[in-house]
Amino acid sequence: MQKPLGGKFNRNEFALIGAPCPVIQQLATSITKTLEKEYKIGYVDADHGVGEEKPVFSRRYTDKISHHRLEFQQKDLSYAFRGHFNAEDAVLINGNHFQASRQIVIINEQKKESLGKKLDRLTDVIMILLDDGMEDVHDFLKEHIPDHASLPTFSIREVGRAAETLRSLLATETPRIKGLVLAGGDSTRMGQDKGAIHYHGKAQREFMADLLSQFCEETYISKKPSKSIESQYPFIEDSFLDLGPYGGILSAFRHDPNAAWLCVACDIPMLDHLALEKLVKERDASQLATCFHNPDMGFPEPLITLWEPRAYPALLYFLSLGYSCPRKVLINSDVKTLELKDTQVLTNVNTPEEYEKVKSKINA
Repeated sequence: MQKPLGGKFNRNEFALIGAPCPVIQQLATSITKTLEKEYKIGYVDADHGVGEEKPVFSRRYTDKISHHRLEFQQKDLSYAFRGHFNAEDAVLINGNHFQASRQIVIINEQKKESLGKKLDRLTDVIMILLDDGMEDVHDFLKEHIPDHASLPTFSIREVGRAAETLRSLLATETPRIKGLVLAGGDSTRMGQDKGAIHYHGKAQREFMADLLSQFCEETYISKKPSKSIESQYPFIEDSFLDLGPYGGILSAFRHDPNAAWLCVACDIPMLDHLALEKLVKERDASQLATCFHNPDMGFPEPLITLWEPRAYPALLYFLSLGYSCPRKVLINSDVKTLELKDTQVLTNVNTPEEYEKVKSKINA
């Protein structure tokens, strides 16, 4: 099974290492304030204090009005951190206490010896910052990082340049988009396979796949393992069974948890290039998903939605609570919802009567 990119905390995690903790904390704060309008950034640190008495409650939540606070007792958080930071675009980490998949190295005389003992933590350095009074990297770093001279290197006071380097890196790592045509279930109400109906001169599942291919790196057709259909496109068989479209979306993420999935139902025959272009162009990768508002329902439209990789654990979590409705996930999550001038493109066709109406509109 393919695993999500990133490390213990987030898809994009960066340890700030090589300086005293107050320096790291101030740097993390300054970088975050510079990028906060574009990205949601988390922070991980440890407290040097003796600490309070052991809490009475095993878990405590407090609404602090301006923010929320959650305190809990748990021996090992290794597998919980990704869930806690799932909503963040990036996480900055105090590298004196925790490791991360990528690092920003600070050249500081006071922490020189300490850094020399943590070279095993420097696995993917993306930037070097020279603290006040430092003009060059430590000699042991030159040996440990052969390409150090090619790395972006700034004064620690050049926060803007450091933030811009991080911004450029995050921008280039926006998850690629893959397409998925939800090919339909048993089509009981329609009385025939909805994906095989010809609205535009070919099977609707093929038409939708052709449409998605204009915006997606790869396009697949979702199907039940028991369903036999032919297509020029590859299939993703449901590995989450008897969940309808929800199972198809989850199966796509199981196939590739690092892609964003543009999922479209095959029974929305008036969907066109312009609507999908709007969805992709106005995508907000910082949200769980980008979707359209369906005015007839008064809710987000789940079957024309661009789901980001962070949606995968959220979808699994809702399933664990007994919900298998993608609309419920959208309603109860941070998503970007777009308005459409022509809402006809959202028309869903499930019965012969609806088919005749829509077919006449398309022919006209």
